[in-house]
Amino acid sequence: MLELRPTCEHCNMPLPPESLDARICSFECTFCAACVDGVLEGICPNCGGGFVPRPVRPAKDHKGGNSLGAYPASDRVRHRPVDLAAHARLVAALAGIPPHER
Repeated sequence: MLELRPTCEHCNMPLPPESLDARICSFECTFCAACVDGVLEGICPNCGGGFVPRPVRPAKDHKGGNSLGAYPASDRVRHRPVDLAAHARLVAALAGIPPHER
């Protein structure tokens, strides 16, 4: 079950459960689209993987109790601004390697 983390790990922008701007890697590191595209160059600073849009959990129960009411989003903020110099080295090392081949 995805945590649906509440903010971007880099800039701390709010990413509520319904946000279409949230991006996650396979380890659920969570960043906003602006940071993924403009700062991180599509590379997760924590694992080196790629990003996909985070799914939106239904706000209402449409079937089987599967909703935010039954499975609420996390309220634990993980504000860990990226070390831009270290990330630049990671980006250089992974340049040209697609996420599915890293």
